Amino acid sequence: MNQNEFTQIRNIAIIAHVDHGKTTLVDAMLRQTNVFRQNQKVDDRILDSNDLEKERGITILSKNTGIVYKNTTINIVDTPGHADFGGEVERALNMVDGVVLLIDAVEGPMPQTRFVLRQALQRKLKAVVVVNKVDRPASRPAIVVEETYDLFIDLGADDHQIDFPVVYTIALEGKSGLSPDELEDNLQPLFTQIIDHLPAPEVNPEGSPQMLVTTIEYSNFVGKIAVGRLNSGRMFSGQNILHAKADGESDLATIGQTYIFRNLKREEQEVVTAGNIVAVSGIESVGIGDTLTDPENPQPLPPIKVEEPTVRMTFGVNDSPFSGRSGKFLTSRQIRERLWRELESNVSLRVEETSVANEFVVAGRGELHLAILIETMRRELYEFTVSKPEVIYRQSTKGLEEPVEHVFIEVGNDYLGAVSELINQRQGRLVDLRYNEDNSVLAEYHVPTRGILGFRQPFLTITRGTGTFHSLFHQYAPKVGEILDREFGSLIALETGTVKAYALEHLQQRGTFFVSPGDEVYSGQVVGQNIRYEDLVINVCKTKNQTGHRSTPKATVKALAPARILSLDDAVEYLSFDEILEVTPIALRIRKKNLNHEQRIRTEKKRKSEQEGTAI
Repeated sequence: MNQNEFTQIRNIAIIAHVDHGKTTLVDAMLRQTNVFRQNQKVDDRILDSNDLEKERGITILSKNTGIVYKNTTINIVDTPGHADFGGEVERALNMVDGVVLLIDAVEGPMPQTRFVLRQALQRKLKAVVVVNKVDRPASRPAIVVEETYDLFIDLGADDHQIDFPVVYTIALEGKSGLSPDELEDNLQPLFTQIIDHLPAPEVNPEGSPQMLVTTIEYSNFVGKIAVGRLNSGRMFSGQNILHAKADGESDLATIGQTYIFRNLKREEQEVVTAGNIVAVSGIESVGIGDTLTDPENPQPLPPIKVEEPTVRMTFGVNDSPFSGRSGKFLTSRQIRERLWRELESNVSLRVEETSVANEFVVAGRGELHLAILIETMRRELYEFTVSKPEVIYRQSTKGLEEPVEHVFIEVGNDYLGAVSELINQRQGRLVDLRYNEDNSVLAEYHVPTRGILGFRQPFLTITRGTGTFHSLFHQYAPKVGEILDREFGSLIALETGTVKAYALEHLQQRGTFFVSPGDEVYSGQVVGQNIRYEDLVINVCKTKNQTGHRSTPKATVKALAPARILSLDDAVEYLSFDEILEVTPIALRIRKKNLNHEQRIRTEKKRKSEQEGTAI
């Protein structure tokens, strides 16, 4: 093997907060290394191939691509910027030798940046810092670089890691430079810093083949495809390999095809060599964390360590009166198969069967992690129900412990008092407070995870939509006091039927409705939010008594306040302990677990009686 073959490789991950321009920068790198023809039309956000990624503007799945710049192969791993997808982050960092830290020239280092950067620094990876969007009027590149330097120190970076080069960019225009005032019309300064500052992979090209599987892809033609960095040796089609599984078992296998990543696709190769991020087919039982190694000289690698889930929800079969109207996959068996299939690639997820028929407990790293799974299944035409998210407690020598989040909140100074009161109600504790020049405040709190569940909507209401908050898992700590479930009740449909404008007009003072005239509802469905704390059963299908006088229905409709349309995130956040969300391809409906009003009243009386008895 030519010595230069692996020294001319750079395996890098790009780290960035949401909306700081990560995918835009990768797109520009692809364009400037002639991935596309000059006249080829290309969608923006090239790497965000998942529809949910494009809609939410975030990266969910880590993805690989490879470009060639001046005879150097740069393998790029586009990693998630949200801590809820930490499993994807940890797998991605396992394949790389350095990182590009992308930071907005206005906002500076942000909370989600901390999570991924901490992981990278703990792995002793070096970084190239890119300050993006330096053309924005409010950009402050010099201050942002100082803040980044402080962040590295705060996260425990060593002397080599703190000595990072800085490149300034306008990713949208494909410009870069070593000074914010002197940008070139290309990304050559960035490519140069990546090649000069970030190391080539430390591999043994002449050793036995060894590869830790970090990602699983699928092909309709060849089945499962294992992806990872080849740490030593070489692999080729037809090669006999030892498949050492993460659970300690092993078996012999034969490699089908071998690939490298070039541009936006896998490129088949006769032989793949050490140092590259590669893909191999032909091993159907392969899983994430397994090692592919030499049968004669087996050298299994330790499996990828992923932080445990902190939040769980119960997935169940949809048994509502409207079940089966739009979904294709409805049964317990179909839902179970889909959840177990998710486990093959979603390493942060946990799924357990329960003692209740047709129900499964699904645990993840946060609300967003689980919401993405729910929305993905919904788009795949599954119908099911999900419960209110719950935190996962654990027992230790200190007693019962609960997960705690490190919460970052930025609000106008005028809203700080109201936000602090909201945080205090959720057992939060202030740990840092900084006043910005624009009359805003950056406050940091430690808040129990259960205090963050359902926090978004009241926070946005208090700050009139101007505040921002982000949270990262901090640690497990002894459980603190009680947190109020929510400060409102639900409006519940009395009967099954069609919503009437006449009924809504006379019930408007009761609260905010989630339904409009003409919508179909069923008995026990939550049709609105009560202004009072308790639940209220109402008849939204009531019609006006017939008289001899003509009515003017248009006037009635005009008088109605518009219904509040709940997104998936809104609906999950709304749920109370006795409610579930009905998820279908075309509708989201909140409902009571028990649709029978009389039974529900008896159950609630019994619950309150037991609580009073416990209190005594």
